[in-house]
Amino acid sequence: MDISLFEKRNGTQIEPTSVHGILWLQTHFESDHWETISNGLVIIPTKDAEMLCEDALTGGLNINFIKSLSQIDKI
Repeated sequence: MDISLFEKRNGTQIEPTSVHGILWLQTHFESDHWETISNGLVIIPTKDAEMLCEDALTGGLNINFIKSLSQIDKI
């Protein structure tokens, strides 16, 4: 995997998982955001994440897009 995308309640979290993923993301975001992106601390709107995913796949990257994840509460 080069980039993992995790759907959250308020958008989609971007987590680069390889050097290729980080380098590719650097070409799509301003340098002010590179550190937070490389640390997996960025959430973007899900629609934007879907476009980013499509673009990354076209660019030859391996993407893991978890579109829905639920946590079961223990009683």
